[in-house]
Amino acid sequence: MSRSLLLSAALLFGATSLSAQRPVTELAVANRSNANPTVAAEGAFVAIVWSAATVSSMDLFVAVSRDTGRTFSTPVQVNRVAGDARVSGENPARVALVPRKGKTPEVLVVWTARAGSTWTLQYARSADGGQSFSAATPVPGSVAAGGRGWHSVNVDAKGRVSILWLDHRGLATTDTTHKHGTSAGMTAPSTAAANSTARAALSQVMVAQLDKTAATAVTSSPCYCCKTAIVNDGTTRYAAWRHVFPNGERDIAFASASNGAQRFTTPVRLSDDHWKLDGCPDNGPSLAVDHAHGVHAVWPTLQSGAASSDLSLFYARSRDGKRFETRQRIPTTGPASHVQVAIGRDGVPVIAWDEVTNGSRRLALARVRTAADGRATFERIPFSDEAPGQWYPALAGSSSGVFATWVRPNAGGSAIGFARIP
Repeated sequence: MSRSLLLSAALLFGATSLSAQRPVTELAVANRSNANPTVAAEGAFVAIVWSAATVSSMDLFVAVSRDTGRTFSTPVQVNRVAGDARVSGENPARVALVPRKGKTPEVLVVWTARAGSTWTLQYARSADGGQSFSAATPVPGSVAAGGRGWHSVNVDAKGRVSILWLDHRGLATTDTTHKHGTSAGMTAPSTAAANSTARAALSQVMVAQLDKTAATAVTSSPCYCCKTAIVNDGTTRYAAWRHVFPNGERDIAFASASNGAQRFTTPVRLSDDHWKLDGCPDNGPSLAVDHAHGVHAVWPTLQSGAASSDLSLFYARSRDGKRFETRQRIPTTGPASHVQVAIGRDGVPVIAWDEVTNGSRRLALARVRTAADGRATFERIPFSDEAPGQWYPALAGSSSGVFATWVRPNAGGSAIGFARIP
């Protein structure tokens, strides 16, 4: 990245007080389309990764804050092979923080790259607080023919890194005509000419640990291009993804594994939605673990009786990490998608999504409270980013609060919005 571009990028950082309660910071690399952000936090340390693209190239940049997002560093390019990143809203680069005693955390970025017709998962590390990154290294077990991605990343208390992803090497020699829009330009086989359940069985959910040399298959039959989720309660990892169950029902699946173990439990249906769909909705789940080891899940699905295009958002909680309570619908004010969840410093879940209001897609936020009868209630968080066209939020929680990032338009095309939710 040239010095002039770095300076231009730095000038685009500014805390614009669009709301006295929720100041919004804008991050962007100049003369590029900025999109697909994710965020990680540990205490006051916050790291955001996003894609910055031109018409012919896509690269990844990281900016970090050491003061809960009040100020950010100049963005640093992560991928050393210019233009090799291939990410999208459901398949973004993921940033994670690896704790280091007495030091700032290591910043880890995992992304999907393309070399010819082969898609790989690779990662790079920063040991200096996001000032520079190592050369990319393939995620163990991810080098193979065919598409892969839609990954999620978890770091346990010992610093062991787990990566969960969808892997389609079993489809590499089959028909690759996708029925619907695809993520990051990847393709999937058409389900119009064959049973979608049988087709899905050729794909796998896979997991790898960066301290190991191989990956393990969690199960087969994931939905082709919905994002995955993996979290940790201190002793156990929990994973979720959209699964193709018998009869083409595309519901959320859930499994667990102890920290350090490769094998996950047999997947179960997180909620009995029974959504039949001959295609991929490009809308996956999100998970978070609270201070009492409760697991919180959010996801989109079609509400019974709704029009085929009207997704609803749902929330469910598991107190034991095995079974989830009956789902509850999240109140929205318009067509909604891309729901996320994180835990605040008070142990209360915060959820974010984008919804169409008054003809424009905007960010929405809510806290999940527990009523006296044990049911969840949803308390909207006042938020006033006046820029229309906001979408694909991401959340991270730490002892300093919940941090939200999303895509928002600006004069140059698009930028990354950021706000701290105390």
